[in-house]
Amino acid sequence: MKILVIEDNESVSQMIGLFFEKEGIEGEFVLDGKAGYERALQQPWDCLIVDWMLPSMDGVSICRSLRKSGSDVPIIMLTAKDTESDQVLGLEMGADDYVTKPFSPLALMARIRAVTRRRSPAPGSTASPPLQTARFKVDEQAREIWADGHLVENLTPKEYDLLVFFIRHPKQVFSRDQLLEHVWGFDFYGDDRTVDVHVKRLRTKLDTLGTQVIQTVWGVGYKFDETTENSS
Repeated sequence: MKILVIEDNESVSQMIGLFFEKEGIEGEFVLDGKAGYERALQQPWDCLIVDWMLPSMDGVSICRSLRKSGSDVPIIMLTAKDTESDQVLGLEMGADDYVTKPFSPLALMARIRAVTRRRSPAPGSTASPPLQTARFKVDEQAREIWADGHLVENLTPKEYDLLVFFIRHPKQVFSRDQLLEHVWGFDFYGDDRTVDVHVKRLRTKLDTLGTQVIQTVWGVGYKFDETTENSS
Protein backbone atom coordinates (compact mmCIF):
# COMPACT_ATOMS: atom_id res chain seq x y z
CA MET A 1 0.00 0.00 0.00
CA LYS A 2 1.32 3.43 -0.99
CA ILE A 3 0.07 6.38 1.05
CA LEU A 4 0.88 10.07 0.64
CA VAL A 5 0.84 12.08 3.88
CA ILE A 6 0.58 15.87 3.57
CA GLU A 7 1.34 17.13 7.08
CA ASP A 8 3.51 20.07 8.15
CA ASN A 9 4.03 18.85 11.74
CA GLU A 10 7.21 16.78 11.57
CA SER A 11 6.60 15.00 14.87
CA VAL A 12 3.17 13.83 13.65
CA SER A 13 4.71 12.70 10.37
CA GLN A 14 7.44 10.81 12.21
CA MET A 15 4.87 9.04 14.39
CA ILE A 16 2.84 8.04 11.32
CA GLY A 17 6.01 6.97 9.52
CA LEU A 18 7.08 4.64 12.32
CA PHE A 19 3.66 3.02 12.37
CA PHE A 20 3.63 2.66 8.57
CA GLU A 21 6.99 0.91 8.75
CA LYS A 22 5.60 -1.52 11.31
CA GLU A 23 2.54 -2.18 9.12
CA GLY A 24 4.53 -2.59 5.90
CA ILE A 25 3.04 0.52 4.32
CA GLU A 26 5.08 2.61 1.90
CA GLY A 27 4.58 6.19 3.04
CA GLU A 28 5.71 9.42 1.44
CA PHE A 29 5.62 12.64 3.45
CA VAL A 30 5.26 16.21 2.21
CA LEU A 31 5.29 19.23 4.54
CA ASP A 32 3.76 21.84 2.22
CA GLY A 33 0.18 21.94 0.98
CA LYS A 34 0.75 23.02 -2.63
CA ALA A 35 3.70 20.65 -3.05
CA GLY A 36 1.60 17.85 -1.57
CA TYR A 37 -1.26 18.57 -3.97
CA GLU A 38 1.09 18.46 -6.95
CA ARG A 39 2.63 15.21 -5.70
CA ALA A 40 -0.84 13.69 -5.29
CA LEU A 41 -1.46 14.21 -9.01
CA GLN A 42 1.81 12.66 -10.15
CA GLN A 43 1.08 8.98 -9.50
CA PRO A 44 -1.65 6.65 -8.21
CA TRP A 45 -1.97 6.39 -4.42
CA ASP A 46 -3.93 3.95 -2.29
CA CYS A 47 -4.84 6.73 0.15
CA LEU A 48 -4.03 10.34 1.02
CA ILE A 49 -3.76 11.62 4.58
CA VAL A 50 -4.12 15.40 4.52
CA ASP A 51 -3.81 17.86 7.39
CA TRP A 52 -6.43 20.61 7.51
CA MET A 53 -4.02 23.49 8.29
CA LEU A 54 -1.08 23.58 5.87
CA PRO A 55 1.23 26.26 4.46
CA SER A 56 0.51 27.53 0.91
CA MET A 57 -2.64 25.41 0.41
CA ASP A 58 -4.95 24.10 3.12
CA GLY A 59 -6.32 20.58 3.29
CA VAL A 60 -9.88 21.53 2.33
CA SER A 61 -8.59 23.23 -0.83
CA ILE A 62 -6.52 20.14 -1.63
CA CYS A 63 -9.61 17.91 -1.33
CA ARG A 64 -11.75 20.22 -3.42
CA SER A 65 -9.11 20.56 -6.15
CA LEU A 66 -8.43 16.83 -6.33
CA ARG A 67 -12.12 16.02 -6.71
CA LYS A 68 -12.50 18.69 -9.40
CA SER A 69 -9.59 17.08 -11.24
CA GLY A 70 -11.50 13.79 -11.29
CA SER A 71 -9.36 12.00 -8.70
CA ASP A 72 -11.20 9.34 -6.68
CA VAL A 73 -8.32 8.54 -4.32
CA PRO A 74 -9.52 7.92 -0.74
CA ILE A 75 -8.75 10.97 1.43
CA ILE A 76 -8.57 11.12 5.22
CA MET A 77 -8.42 14.57 6.78
CA LEU A 78 -6.38 15.22 9.91
CA THR A 79 -7.85 18.08 11.88
CA ALA A 80 -7.62 19.78 15.23
CA LYS A 81 -11.06 21.24 14.47
CA ASP A 82 -13.59 19.16 16.37
CA THR A 83 -16.82 21.02 15.67
CA GLU A 84 -19.46 19.22 13.64
CA SER A 85 -19.64 22.01 11.04
CA ASP A 86 -15.90 21.80 10.36
CA GLN A 87 -16.01 18.02 10.00
CA VAL A 88 -18.99 18.19 7.65
CA LEU A 89 -17.21 20.85 5.56
CA GLY A 90 -14.26 18.51 5.08
CA LEU A 91 -16.56 15.71 3.95
CA GLU A 92 -18.50 18.00 1.62
CA MET A 93 -15.26 19.06 -0.07
CA GLY A 94 -14.50 15.44 -0.93
CA ALA A 95 -12.80 13.82 2.07
CA ASP A 96 -13.90 10.25 2.74
CA ASP A 97 -13.23 10.41 6.47
CA TYR A 98 -11.56 12.53 9.13
CA VAL A 99 -9.43 11.95 12.22
CA THR A 100 -9.40 14.51 15.02
CA LYS A 101 -6.06 15.36 16.65
CA PRO A 102 -4.68 14.03 18.92
CA PHE A 103 -5.17 10.51 17.57
CA SER A 104 -3.66 7.08 18.03
CA PRO A 105 -1.94 5.29 15.13
CA LEU A 106 -4.32 2.36 15.64
CA ALA A 107 -7.33 4.63 15.12
CA LEU A 108 -5.75 6.07 11.97
CA MET A 109 -5.04 2.57 10.65
CA ALA A 110 -8.66 1.60 11.21
CA ARG A 111 -9.76 4.57 9.11
CA ILE A 112 -7.27 3.69 6.37
CA ARG A 113 -8.61 0.14 6.19
CA ALA A 114 -12.19 1.41 6.14
CA VAL A 115 -11.71 3.81 3.20
CA THR A 116 -9.55 1.44 1.13
CA ARG A 117 -11.27 -1.87 1.91
CA ARG A 118 -13.27 -2.28 -1.28
CA ARG A 119 -11.44 0.04 -3.65
CA SER A 120 -9.72 -2.69 -5.67
CA PRO A 121 -10.67 -6.26 -6.51
CA ALA A 122 -8.71 -8.97 -4.73
CA PRO A 123 -5.65 -10.27 -6.64
CA GLY A 124 -6.59 -13.18 -8.85
CA SER A 125 -10.32 -12.50 -8.59
CA THR A 126 -12.39 -13.32 -11.64
CA ALA A 127 -14.66 -10.87 -13.37
CA SER A 128 -18.28 -11.07 -12.31
CA PRO A 129 -21.18 -10.13 -14.60
CA PRO A 130 -22.34 -6.52 -14.28
CA LEU A 131 -25.04 -5.78 -11.73
CA GLN A 132 -28.04 -4.66 -13.77
CA THR A 133 -31.37 -3.08 -12.82
CA ALA A 134 -33.99 -1.29 -14.87
CA ARG A 135 -32.07 1.99 -14.78
CA PHE A 136 -28.64 1.19 -13.37
CA LYS A 137 -25.68 -0.91 -14.46
CA VAL A 138 -22.66 -1.55 -12.21
CA ASP A 139 -19.34 -2.82 -13.56
CA GLU A 140 -17.56 -3.83 -10.36
CA GLN A 141 -14.27 -4.66 -12.06
CA ALA A 142 -14.06 -1.17 -13.58
CA ARG A 143 -15.79 0.38 -10.54
CA GLU A 144 -18.17 2.22 -12.86
CA ILE A 145 -21.88 2.92 -12.43
CA TRP A 146 -24.17 3.86 -15.30
CA ALA A 147 -27.53 5.55 -14.71
CA ASP A 148 -30.05 5.67 -17.54
CA GLY A 149 -27.20 4.97 -19.96
CA HIS A 150 -24.93 7.72 -18.61
CA LEU A 151 -21.75 7.21 -16.58
CA VAL A 152 -21.97 8.58 -13.04
CA GLU A 153 -18.69 10.47 -13.02
CA ASN A 154 -16.19 11.41 -10.31
CA LEU A 155 -17.49 9.07 -7.61
CA THR A 156 -15.20 8.78 -4.61
CA PRO A 157 -14.54 5.21 -3.39
CA LYS A 158 -17.03 5.54 -0.55
CA GLU A 159 -19.68 7.17 -2.75
CA TYR A 160 -19.31 4.24 -5.14
CA ASP A 161 -19.61 1.71 -2.30
CA LEU A 162 -22.70 3.46 -0.93
CA LEU A 163 -24.48 3.65 -4.29
CA VAL A 164 -23.72 -0.01 -5.08
CA PHE A 165 -25.11 -1.00 -1.68
CA PHE A 166 -28.31 0.94 -2.40
CA ILE A 167 -28.62 -0.63 -5.85
CA ARG A 168 -28.24 -4.12 -4.36
CA HIS A 169 -31.06 -3.42 -1.88
CA PRO A 170 -33.85 -1.62 -3.78
CA LYS A 171 -36.75 -0.19 -1.76
CA GLN A 172 -35.22 -1.35 1.53
CA VAL A 173 -35.04 1.33 4.21
CA PHE A 174 -31.74 1.62 6.08
CA SER A 175 -30.95 3.74 9.11
CA ARG A 176 -27.77 5.78 9.16
CA ASP A 177 -26.24 3.36 11.68
CA GLN A 178 -27.04 0.42 9.40
CA LEU A 179 -25.42 2.16 6.44
CA LEU A 180 -22.33 2.95 8.52
CA GLU A 181 -22.11 -0.71 9.53
CA HIS A 182 -22.59 -2.16 6.03
CA VAL A 183 -20.70 0.38 3.93
CA TRP A 184 -18.08 1.85 6.25
CA GLY A 185 -17.59 -1.22 8.45
CA PHE A 186 -17.56 -2.09 12.13
CA ASP A 187 -14.25 -0.25 12.65
CA PHE A 188 -15.61 3.14 11.57
CA TYR A 189 -15.47 5.74 14.35
CA GLY A 190 -17.34 8.61 12.74
CA ASP A 191 -20.88 9.84 13.34
CA ASP A 192 -24.01 9.42 11.25
CA ARG A 193 -23.62 12.87 9.66
CA THR A 194 -21.04 11.14 7.46
CA VAL A 195 -23.89 9.25 5.79
CA ASP A 196 -25.90 12.45 5.25
CA VAL A 197 -22.95 14.16 3.56
CA HIS A 198 -22.27 11.22 1.25
CA VAL A 199 -25.95 10.94 0.31
CA LYS A 200 -26.00 14.67 -0.44
CA ARG A 201 -22.95 14.33 -2.71
CA LEU A 202 -24.45 11.32 -4.49
CA ARG A 203 -27.69 13.18 -5.09
CA THR A 204 -25.78 16.12 -6.58
CA LYS A 205 -23.94 13.84 -9.01
CA LEU A 206 -27.11 12.00 -9.98
CA ASP A 207 -28.93 15.32 -10.43
CA THR A 208 -26.51 16.22 -13.24
CA LEU A 209 -27.85 13.17 -15.11
CA GLY A 210 -31.47 14.01 -14.37
CA THR A 211 -31.73 10.91 -12.20
CA GLN A 212 -32.73 10.97 -8.55
CA VAL A 213 -33.48 7.74 -6.74
CA ILE A 214 -32.24 8.09 -3.14
CA GLN A 215 -35.15 8.99 -0.89
CA THR A 216 -35.18 10.21 2.68
CA VAL A 217 -37.48 8.23 4.95
CA TRP A 218 -38.10 10.74 7.70
CA GLY A 219 -37.22 9.57 11.17
CA VAL A 220 -35.57 6.41 9.84
CA GLY A 221 -32.95 6.89 7.16
CA TYR A 222 -32.75 6.36 3.39
CA LYS A 223 -33.88 4.01 0.66
CA PHE A 224 -33.13 3.49 -3.02
CA ASP A 225 -36.14 3.44 -5.34
CA GLU A 226 -35.65 3.78 -9.10
CA THR A 227 -39.39 3.77 -9.78
CA THR A 228 -39.82 7.36 -8.56
CA GLU A 229 -38.00 10.66 -8.93
CA ASN A 230 -39.12 11.96 -5.53
CA SER A 231 -35.96 12.37 -3.41
CA SER A 232 -37.19 14.75 -0.72
